[in-house]
Amino acid sequence: MILKGIDDKTFQLTSLEALLTTSPASMRAGIQRDIAAIRAGIRAEQEAAYYIDFDLKDSERTAVIHDLRLEVDGRVAQIDHVVIHKTLTVFALETKHIASGLKITEDGEFLRWNDYRKSYEGMASPLAQNGRHLAVLKDAFRQIDLPTRLGMRLEPSYRSLIVVSPQARIDRPKKFDTSCVVKSDGLIEAMEKSFDRAGVLSTFGAAARLVSSDTVADIGRQLVGLHRPSCIDYAQKYRGHAAVDPATAVCEPAVEEQTQPARADRFACRQCGKAVLTIQHGRYGYYFKCSSCAGNTPIKIDCGKEGHKERLRKQGLKFFRECAECGSSSLFFVNTS
Repeated sequence: MILKGIDDKTFQLTSLEALLTTSPASMRAGIQRDIAAIRAGIRAEQEAAYYIDFDLKDSERTAVIHDLRLEVDGRVAQIDHVVIHKTLTVFALETKHIASGLKITEDGEFLRWNDYRKSYEGMASPLAQNGRHLAVLKDAFRQIDLPTRLGMRLEPSYRSLIVVSPQARIDRPKKFDTSCVVKSDGLIEAMEKSFDRAGVLSTFGAAARLVSSDTVADIGRQLVGLHRPSCIDYAQKYRGHAAVDPATAVCEPAVEEQTQPARADRFACRQCGKAVLTIQHGRYGYYFKCSSCAGNTPIKIDCGKEGHKERLRKQGLKFFRECAECGSSSLFFVNTS
């Protein structure tokens, strides 16, 4: 099942192209690099998404999330693709637009082929990059309601895969394990083989974590609820020239964040009328739980503008109400524990 597609980056490209026509020559090289990077990223993501969707679109065993951006405790992760298997095995996929050649040394250093210079050149390690992404993803899962078994919360198992173009030549070392570096047309097979390579204990652990398709979907939807679209103000980034049209140069509005929470006594239990509430998450989203009578009260939020849809974002004990269309964020409620 596909729970989230790739975000539309047309507005970012349009903003940068508008800047390119109005900026001085000294800034054009940087703008052109940003445009090229976005286009290359789009190509790599779409290529991998094609193979993922082809095999997993109708699968009830897996939930697929494309282009997930997380912000947790001041750390940010832009994860190209997340696949959640019903064994609670979570794959984080990092795509790289490498169509010519990739060389991995015995020390685990990554080199990419430069067609212009006809030689290999260094690049940032995608393994290290995806390792940082996994750290943020694990923190995000701590904000999600996961199923329990025998009174204990089931914890996912995480795996990292680096995905390159099917046309890329990969020179692999003999000693350094590069099984996590795969071509996009062999991605699904690589995911299946990762289960085969797991040890006996890992296999039993995965079986013990087996959950229903509905649970997989619910976990995936909670994770999608934590998605924070990128807000890059390219006009601000390349400020210094006066010819910028703010209407086209600004990619997305800056988020206005208020830090004072709503008073707890503004809310009351619909059953007993008391205000001893905490916010909990269930199958249908967030709701108030009464500590006095154990009753449930739905949470209704609305920014007041037609067509806009506010949602709650959890960060520790704090809950923020946010409207993506308005670009607003305000502290809504703080749980006591």
